Amino acid sequence: MSEDSPKIIKRPGNLFTVPPLPDSERKPLKKKDIAADHPTWCPGCGDFSVLALYFKLIEKREIWHEKVTTIAGIGCSSRFPYFVQAHGAHYIHGRALPFATGISMSRPDLHVFVFGGDGDAFSIGGNHVNHTARKNVKMTYVIMDNFVYGLTKKQTSPTSPIGFKSKTDTMGAKDRPINPMKQLVAAGTSFIARTTSTNPKHVLDMMDKAMDHDGFSVIECLSECVEFYPGAFDASNPRKGGEFKEVPADHNVTDEAAAYRLADEPFPGYFGIYYQENRPTKNANEAAIIAKARERVEGMEDWEILQQTFNRMK
Repeated sequence: MSEDSPKIIKRPGNLFTVPPLPDSERKPLKKKDIAADHPTWCPGCGDFSVLALYFKLIEKREIWHEKVTTIAGIGCSSRFPYFVQAHGAHYIHGRALPFATGISMSRPDLHVFVFGGDGDAFSIGGNHVNHTARKNVKMTYVIMDNFVYGLTKKQTSPTSPIGFKSKTDTMGAKDRPINPMKQLVAAGTSFIARTTSTNPKHVLDMMDKAMDHDGFSVIECLSECVEFYPGAFDASNPRKGGEFKEVPADHNVTDEAAAYRLADEPFPGYFGIYYQENRPTKNANEAAIIAKARERVEGMEDWEILQQTFNRMK
């Protein structure tokens, strides 16, 4: 065995390598350490930008492999976990938030990131957005909104504008689209931000601030589908003659009514933090309930607690 080979510690029944280095001695992860399969999005898709910035966030925050937690539903954007070499799950359509809630509640040492699209978030998963918001579960949800169902080849989505022609609305969409920011405000989301994949610096800043928030943080990120809705967000891209308008400096992010008014601005609207409030999380509330319950059985063995429960059931 060479001097460079890892030392082996013998323990009953198994062989284990030397325990990992303490965090203070570990090297921060680089993109090559966390990038998995080559992304399969169409060339030019806005999701490439969001993925690259997620890698940058992991590098910047020095999140270790065992702490990276990436959850997604179904859709083009929801392929995220496949492209991240770390813990993650590609869950069922629209149900990523309940699954992520279980992780967040059981592993308070992790910050869970959930990625999805406008269909996954506001159609089949719309009810879960509302309930996760009112419960204020600690996690970050990045919604890559492209105004179209792209994975299934161009159907009208909940955010498609009136007049959009698709396979499901050949004469143009007639139904009024959802306003994501209004819905998030009304649902009681405790951190709401908006950005666009064409402004990488801004995307990273919003993700950074969302991660610092103690509660349910949601970012709507406009992410162009170049295959089935090209040019959808040109109005927000200065390089294409549009205007990237940041949230006014005098906007009060703690004012819910002001956030709602800001969300009512005509497209492309404003970008930045619309609303932020500090209130107890579902995580903290449940932890308090558990702590109080444990006080009543302090000093008891597990089997005694179980027996006590059975006795009450008689």
